[in-house]
Amino acid sequence: MNLIELLLWGWLIAGGVMAVLWCIQRRTHDAGIVDVGWAAILGILAIFYALAADGHGPRRILVGALAAIWSFRLAVYLLLNRVLGKPEDGRYQELRRNRPDSAQSFFFFFFQAQALLDVILSVPFAIIALDTSPEISIWQWAGAGIWLIAVAGESIADAQLARFRADPANRGRTCRAGLWRYSRHPNYFFEWLHWWTYVLMSIGMSLGWLSLMPAALMLLLIVKVTGIPPTEAQALRSRGEDYRAYQRTTSAFFPWFPRKDAA
Repeated sequence: MNLIELLLWGWLIAGGVMAVLWCIQRRTHDAGIVDVGWAAILGILAIFYALAADGHGPRRILVGALAAIWSFRLAVYLLLNRVLGKPEDGRYQELRRNRPDSAQSFFFFFFQAQALLDVILSVPFAIIALDTSPEISIWQWAGAGIWLIAVAGESIADAQLARFRADPANRGRTCRAGLWRYSRHPNYFFEWLHWWTYVLMSIGMSLGWLSLMPAALMLLLIVKVTGIPPTEAQALRSRGEDYRAYQRTTSAFFPWFPRKDAA
């Protein structure tokens, strides 16, 4: 298969999975499953490309394994911590309230938009899996190093937040432990850093420049659209002045030393 064929098959797979998850959402009235699906589909596509492409075998295995491990770790974390036994995420509750008569049609297109986003983000996986260079380069090993840092950072941030939330004494308070002292969203930062894995791994490939697109797109989505803005709006609704104080002292995205609270 060539790149276009791989991506078209990937789109069919992603759209089919999201259609099934939309049906589940209709029964459960919990659209949070879309986040689990979004994460898991990236791993599914990485494995599919690794199996269907005809590039250098060890490199296909490497990119497929790295992307799948990152993807499925995130999907399991989201499933256990945001979906199973939890109320629907406040962002999706707000969307339902704003569209009382058209919520289901809106969510169908939203789920399918996430499927298309997965395909766009998976472009580097396909490019790397198709490359026929006969050996794994130093850039690909460097990308694996970035992956290790990113996955470790994201896992540590998730564990620190889960531990904080597990203590009933912290109800209504904002986590400032560990990495959360230096960034209000260290999980998002390391998620974004992860995409630079594939930028490095595709250096020297004919279409390798396309791997910059997911890193740039994820930065835009996290900082301006679906990541930080709705997450912080929900935090302000639920934690009020405590979160405002956190905003005044702590970097929103890139980790940095906390500031003194001018207030």
